Amino acid sequence: MTLPAVLAALLALAVACGGPSPPATDVGPSAPAPAAAVPAHGVVTVQVTFYGALDNDPPGSTEIAYPNGRHPAAGGTGTYADPLTTASDPRELPPGTLLYAPQLQAYLVMEDDCADCIAEWEHSRTAHIDIWTGMSGPGLQACEQALTPDAPVPIEVNPPSGRPTDPRPLYTPSGGCRVPS
Repeated sequence: MTLPAVLAALLALAVACGGPSPPATDVGPSAPAPAAAVPAHGVVTVQVTFYGALDNDPPGSTEIAYPNGRHPAAGGTGTYADPLTTASDPRELPPGTLLYAPQLQAYLVMEDDCADCIAEWEHSRTAHIDIWTGMSGPGLQACEQALTPDAPVPIEVNPPSGRPTDPRPLYTPSGGCRVPS
């Protein structure tokens, strides 16, 4: 079963168990069938990329699409109390969704938009998140590339506290890139 089919089945189960109904959509005969967002809990496999101030929108900024009480701008240390800013398509992951990336030993929170993620979700329902790497510096883009896995990886949705974390920055101009071993 494909990831979109699994996600659709999980959404149907959630609705049958009293969860919220998906919003009504007007899809034409040539439009693809709507796919469900990631489930409210559990592990999903997603494409992961990284971004920093240099490739943010607007470039050079720490602005996020969904500022909140946790973060008024992109940031975070990756702990449960201070997760790293993550961008995606808000139809795939509602803003405020907490995630855990075991390969980074980091908690993440969806609070920004990602143009590539939005396009991929809209065209092929590809689950994709873009994780905040940090401020600009001479090695930022090389670090983003080094951190990006070759294939989709498992990410936990709405994890409990207590997962192992490594709060060191993913990138600093003076310290370089923290690539997981």
